[in-house]
Amino acid sequence: MKKHWWNDKIAYQIYPKSFLDTDGDGIGDLKGILSKLDYLKELGVDIIWLSPIYKSPFVDQGYDIPDYFSIAEEFGTMEEFDLLLNEAKKRDMYIVMDLVVNHCSDQHPWFQKALADPDGEYADYFYFVKSRDGKAPSNLRGYFGGSVWEPVPGTDKYYLHMFAKEQPDLNWENPRLRRQIYDMVNWWLEKGLAGFRIDAIINIKKVLSFPSYEPDGPDGLAFCTKMVDEASGIGDFLQELKRETFARYDAFTVGEVFNMKEEELQEFIGDEGHFSTIFDFSAHILTFGDHGWYDEKPLEFEAWRSALFQAQKEVQSVGFLANIIENHDEPRGASRYLPTWAQNDAGKKMLATTSILLRGIPFIYQGQEIGMTNCRRSDISEYNDINTLDQYKLAVEAGCTKEEALQCCFEHSRDNARTPMQWSAGPNGGFTDGTPWLAVNPNFTQINVEEQQGRPDSVLSYYKELIALRKSPEYREIFAYGDLVPAFEELPGIFAYWRVDRETGRRILVAGNYGTEAQVISTAPGAKLLLSNLPQSGTEVSSGSSESEQLRLEPCGCAVVLI
Repeated sequence: MKKHWWNDKIAYQIYPKSFLDTDGDGIGDLKGILSKLDYLKELGVDIIWLSPIYKSPFVDQGYDIPDYFSIAEEFGTMEEFDLLLNEAKKRDMYIVMDLVVNHCSDQHPWFQKALADPDGEYADYFYFVKSRDGKAPSNLRGYFGGSVWEPVPGTDKYYLHMFAKEQPDLNWENPRLRRQIYDMVNWWLEKGLAGFRIDAIINIKKVLSFPSYEPDGPDGLAFCTKMVDEASGIGDFLQELKRETFARYDAFTVGEVFNMKEEELQEFIGDEGHFSTIFDFSAHILTFGDHGWYDEKPLEFEAWRSALFQAQKEVQSVGFLANIIENHDEPRGASRYLPTWAQNDAGKKMLATTSILLRGIPFIYQGQEIGMTNCRRSDISEYNDINTLDQYKLAVEAGCTKEEALQCCFEHSRDNARTPMQWSAGPNGGFTDGTPWLAVNPNFTQINVEEQQGRPDSVLSYYKELIALRKSPEYREIFAYGDLVPAFEELPGIFAYWRVDRETGRRILVAGNYGTEAQVISTAPGAKLLLSNLPQSGTEVSSGSSESEQLRLEPCGCAVVLI
């Protein structure tokens, strides 16, 4: 495989609305991000991914865009964004933005022109489809619930929206539209942007007959992914997008891809693939319910471990994955992947070690580095996320009590990751002097950056050590390019793997004990402990025999060992 400038980098996702507010309006802004560049540099971050900062009515938190060339005034100005680019460059850091081109906002001039002339040029920028027997063209259900079809006023047509009705899908079959998208992408890359995280991109290819399917819920609708799964030919669009934009700038691109066909992996992230990398969602989908959050399955450790190992195996000879335990669309990793007995500082450090030393590009989400957790709310009115409101309604309609429906939200809501960053134990966690757009998690008095920065045994301090180890001159090559080989899968509660240098045979063992009992692992003679999250009594290497040494891991203990 070819080596690229981004292979050995650490990425950090910022959700700007919740990062740091400097003007007291309760919404994070670009000045707040600027003020924390040194904090991120000290953490070890190379690539900063900004969730959408474009002008937007914020129906779906900025993923509904009426103007791709403007910064939302809530976040700041284009001059401040240019300053951010320059200041990041001074620190050898890279800025990546969200690219949202499956859909736009219904306030975009293209859509307004389409509504004004439903048979005109701009109607073909979208999917305006005639009704069938006076009803919606098909029975597809959108990602946020309800039909994907919305009537076009004054006509017998409907327009397609796989997300909110305020987010009409763009018609990628139209070459004029694609050209405008490419020109916009290049405009940002010319400014000095290092690349993009590409949102919901698998949805750009539709089955143009828009068939109906067997209903999979009491609403008589079928989930729209059934159509996406049947669509073919997306590779032509994605290769054209790469050729006309990304490839010209050696841009770093990470795709949000849920429905990729297994045989398409090489096409997506091989040496000549559509993207630099794609997120590994193999763990995220493990608990999906048949109908919604209310019937999701509990996460099982062995299934989680197996899913990650399988994903690593499939990609190892092809390319690189982007590894995450949380992002703006998922609950907090510490609340999701750690068993109840491990939801403590040691467990959070163990989870970090398990994730960040995998083969691939580590993505850290804001607040993950201090161990932020899910936030419990007492009423649905305290949530903001459009998807959460839909899932709560779905749970109640399915017969759940209010308490049960709220528990579903506590476990799965996207707002868990969108609560403001916890900078200090001061008012609103140091996020704002005003009223935060979304209430701060009450545990900010215990979990915050200020408290952890000066404490050597904090989660934050451990993240710095862990990242420094991954990027150290001595071990950078093996962590960036070495193979991953699962280890000790027969031991209950143990998540362990080898990172192996193909050329030298050098090996590093990464092991964590997610169980409730201490475990002893045999290693080779001369093993050297590089990093541990517990004092020597909780993780230690000792002589076992002339042919092996013993690595003892207490519950929540993890170790990185050079063989």
